[in-house]
Amino acid sequence: MSNAIWTMPVPKNEPTFEYRPGSPERKLLKAELARLSGQEVEIPLIIGGREVRTGSMGTCAMPHNHGHRLGVYHKAGSQEVASAIQAALVAREAWANMPWEQRAGIFLKAAELAAKEWRYTLNASTMLGISKTAYQAEIDSGGELIDFWRFNVHYMEQIYRQQPDSSPGVWNRVEHRPLEGFVFAVTPFNFTAIAGNLPTAPALMGNTVVWKPASTAVYNAYYVMKLLEAAGLPPGVINFVPGPGSIVGEQVLTHPDLAGVHFTGSTAVFQDMWRTIGNNINRYRTYPRLVGETGGKDFVFAHVSAEIDSLRTALIRGAFEYQGQKCSAASRAYIPKSVWAKLKNDLIQQTKELPMGDVQDFTNFMAAVIDGAAFQNIKSYIEFAANSSEAEILAGGGCDDSVGYFIEPTIVLTTNPRFKLMEEEIFGPVLTIFVYDDEDLEGALELCNATSPYGLTGSIFAQDRYAIEQMTRALTHAAGNFYVNDKPTGAVVGQQPFGGSRASGTNDKAGSMLNLQRWVSQRAIKENLLPPKHYAYPHMDEA
Repeated sequence: MSNAIWTMPVPKNEPTFEYRPGSPERKLLKAELARLSGQEVEIPLIIGGREVRTGSMGTCAMPHNHGHRLGVYHKAGSQEVASAIQAALVAREAWANMPWEQRAGIFLKAAELAAKEWRYTLNASTMLGISKTAYQAEIDSGGELIDFWRFNVHYMEQIYRQQPDSSPGVWNRVEHRPLEGFVFAVTPFNFTAIAGNLPTAPALMGNTVVWKPASTAVYNAYYVMKLLEAAGLPPGVINFVPGPGSIVGEQVLTHPDLAGVHFTGSTAVFQDMWRTIGNNINRYRTYPRLVGETGGKDFVFAHVSAEIDSLRTALIRGAFEYQGQKCSAASRAYIPKSVWAKLKNDLIQQTKELPMGDVQDFTNFMAAVIDGAAFQNIKSYIEFAANSSEAEILAGGGCDDSVGYFIEPTIVLTTNPRFKLMEEEIFGPVLTIFVYDDEDLEGALELCNATSPYGLTGSIFAQDRYAIEQMTRALTHAAGNFYVNDKPTGAVVGQQPFGGSRASGTNDKAGSMLNLQRWVSQRAIKENLLPPKHYAYPHMDEA
């Protein structure tokens, strides 16, 4: 064993490729898109380092061309879930005892692989599998995923360096132990980076993991798992178990050795998981750590001093990039009348001009929503607005699932600040706008703060610094990630730790040291270097 005191490389955010015409990275990505779209893969479960095939199959298809099958995947049943839990428990001792710098080396290598030879595979699988454009894939699997692995290693070192003071004759220290049991990671469809971070953040800290990826994003998640294996991740540390939540979740959440849940998904599902754990609290060896990032009803709030061009761009990018399928996407906006008069026409015109189609056509700004269920749900909100006397569709509204699950970028204007589309999460390309009187800033701020149960992201636009201070203070609890003169999306690891509270989750801030601290259990150790040899204290002596 080395006797060196290790220092991890200082992390820097991965540069973003732009894929301009004629660039080498554009050529390489196009080639990988052609390769992956020209083949079908069979995706097994990976349990204890072994590939497991159940014969119960699911399909991986392109959302923008749902007749094109990318592959099939095997679904876990009860037996496989039990095997995955057992594999995690068997691997736990050796993994927890591995020197922390050796664990770090695996994820540093994973980051380098993702940045170099695996970059185009990750980006192409993200584009094809979950219908992201080249840029949206690049900032996800080509940027954020790499940043998670590099920065988390740095944060791990910072946590381990946190040590208490020692008084004379005493040596105090703290161990940051992994949790006692296994961690259940449940990942969403919309970010390959989240799919990679949720199982690996606990694993980095010495925990072993059962990972259930979203059924609509098994394809890109599988490539993340294969990359981790290529980086040297030992068998059983992360067990890849796609399958129905009703089977995987029920069995995992009631297991006595469940030590933690790392979740991103819907508020309803997380609340149901929390309820299940609460109802079974007497079963567990330890209190499970619950870390969840759920939904959002994210806002853009403009002041009369807002700069119009910046506001318009933030609304379009914030609401319609990746078809509005970001937890942070702009979904509601509060615009003063005088600003709306200047903003309206260009906002509508530019929204109508947004190109939408196949992700392999790099000229498109948008692609398809994830699947038929999402398509129908988003469509129902648009139809509700179209049939309401309190709303007017100003742009978009068209829905076509004949080839892919395409929904036009849609702007709805409402006269009711508590209209259904102002309150409920839609998770699609629908922006609802309420226009308020210039003189009623305080009332509009209170509406923004109180209308939605969520508290994930939000942004304000103003040039007046007094107004910025007032708006920031009024919306203190309305967003865990708050932006001034910027769109409410695009948090960067190491710069804007991500997460919200209220109905949006536990706000444990992915992309920061705070999240990693949830995956360790501290043990304080006091060593008395000169222990006393008699029970008596000085005050007991006679005068």
